Amino acid sequence: MSQGKLRQNRLLWSIIIICSFIFCFFLITPIRRFFLSDLAAQSQNNEKSARESSPSISLIPVVAKTITPVNYARVFRNYTGTIVPQRNSELGFEIPGKLTVINVDQGNRVTKGMPLALLDTRSLKITQQELLAQRKQMVSQLQEMENGSRVETIATAQAQVRQLKTELKLAQEKSDRRKNLHAQGAIAQEQLDEASNEVATIQARLDQYRSQLDELLAGTRFEQIEGQKALIELQDLKIANLELEIQKAVLKAPFTGIISARLVDEGTIVQTGQTILKLVEDSQLEAHIGVPAQNAAQIDLGDIFPLKIDNRTYQAQVSSILPELDPSTRTLTIILKIQPGAEIELFSGQIATLQLTEKIQTTGYWLPITALVEGERGLWTCYVLGKQEDIRTEQQSVFKVEQKAVEILQIQSDRILVRGTLQPQDQVITDGIHRLVPGQLVTFEN
Repeated sequence: MSQGKLRQNRLLWSIIIICSFIFCFFLITPIRRFFLSDLAAQSQNNEKSARESSPSISLIPVVAKTITPVNYARVFRNYTGTIVPQRNSELGFEIPGKLTVINVDQGNRVTKGMPLALLDTRSLKITQQELLAQRKQMVSQLQEMENGSRVETIATAQAQVRQLKTELKLAQEKSDRRKNLHAQGAIAQEQLDEASNEVATIQARLDQYRSQLDELLAGTRFEQIEGQKALIELQDLKIANLELEIQKAVLKAPFTGIISARLVDEGTIVQTGQTILKLVEDSQLEAHIGVPAQNAAQIDLGDIFPLKIDNRTYQAQVSSILPELDPSTRTLTIILKIQPGAEIELFSGQIATLQLTEKIQTTGYWLPITALVEGERGLWTCYVLGKQEDIRTEQQSVFKVEQKAVEILQIQSDRILVRGTLQPQDQVITDGIHRLVPGQLVTFEN
């Protein structure tokens, strides 16, 4: 019985405790709400009074720019090329031979016509002397033909003819006597034939000497003189050709420049056309720059452009435009002659940059590059002056910062062309954007 009573007392106390908690909850909640609402009203009053007492507000001054839309943009395109000499030659001999002398080395400056290397010409000079001697002999024969035979030669020929006539007469008489003896049977037929053969031989010799005498008396024929002259002319051509060969044994500089390479040394047996030296002209440099065909169509011969070479600018004039596309770059090569005097500062192989202006039809706004703010996920934004607040401090208007997304179209040095949620006449904040967040109050300095 006592245990049942104990359980009743415990249950009674539990009910009393629960009811007490419920009573306290309903009693405290209205009081809490009253105090919270009172605190919120007090905070609003403090904020309003703070706004009315502007000297206590910290506002950030900003610089803004009023933007206007554009319908096109001038874009600067840079195209690179190399500096090359106007002339660059690989020098060699036109004839084979043994190299005996080289007068220059790499880096030496040479002038046009200067002898650079020599071949051994001893055999050529011996042949030249032989040809000259032959010509001298031919000239003597021509002079003899033109002057005619000497009197002594004619007299000798006449004496020979007279002598043969006498011999012929004696031989004829001898033959007649043998004919009579043969008819009488005193001699054999063989002796008669010998006498007849002797007559015929002497007659032939007489005819030959008479012909020679007639030729001497008549003089040399015109055709023979002309033929001899032709032989002399042919000999002169041989001598001239050999003289040219001797001249080709001397390698001369075709233009003024600098020796960039020496490939062989003395004693080498060189072949026709083998490269001995490399010569680079340094008095006139050119820039060879590849440009797309559509841009090259806007360039005319004689146009002058600035070229940027190693952070320096030089004036260059378009001298030619090659008519074929480069198969590797699919561009047309523009050749520009660099201003005189620049060769002192420039070298072959340097990189030259040509800047061309291209007009692109597009709609957007030009902003200073300092106005860009990196947004989320790689996007870009900028800050603009939003709604003017009903607050004034020291005669300056107060604005709330707004953030607008933009897309970059072009970048030019310190400015960018963008489009996005911007509107004409928006005032874009251009400086101090790292101190701002959307919704911040700022003052405007124009």
